[in-house]
Amino acid sequence: MSFRRLALFTLAAIAIAGPAAYAATSLSTAGGRYTINPAGSSIRFSIGKAGGGSLDGAFARFTGNIRVDNADADRSEVNITIMPASVGTGQSRIDAFLRSDAVFDVANDPEIRFRSTSVRRTGETTATITGNLTARGKTSPEKFQAELKSFAGGTIIFRVTGRVLRSRYGMDVGTPIYSNVVEFEMTLSGRRS
Repeated sequence: MSFRRLALFTLAAIAIAGPAAYAATSLSTAGGRYTINPAGSSIRFSIGKAGGGSLDGAFARFTGNIRVDNADADRSEVNITIMPASVGTGQSRIDAFLRSDAVFDVANDPEIRFRSTSVRRTGETTATITGNLTARGKTSPEKFQAELKSFAGGTIIFRVTGRVLRSRYGMDVGTPIYSNVVEFEMTLSGRRS
């Protein structure tokens, strides 16, 4: 199954959960602070393989918050903490390897953190989020694209995509058989707090 198809499940599930008729027309209409609801959110990833195909997975446990600045969307913030021990690919042997010190090293680094440093609005419902990603004790700047999918009843839903190089975090084991690039596809559902 391609990454696009796997990633689209996230968007479809959340888009169906939030009535399209109430979709926000602009980021400026959705100002406020939101706590990410893991039950309505997903963080999926895909790593391409030489010769075709991909290694696809998701993280089951994460927390975070989103602040949309009503007056100036560019001053908004996103903070997410992922627990890599919750990684799942549907293959227990691969999951155990990913949790080991060869990749995530969950025994010594139980969290992956992203803290935004800037949000640049690119359209009425879109923005580029730049921030620092920390994994395995290494921090690098990363960039993600966000799109507001819906806003209704105090719940906001964003689709977030981005690409991260594994080598920046000392997790490039298996290259070049597995790509150094990790494609992320996230649905972040937040409840106004």
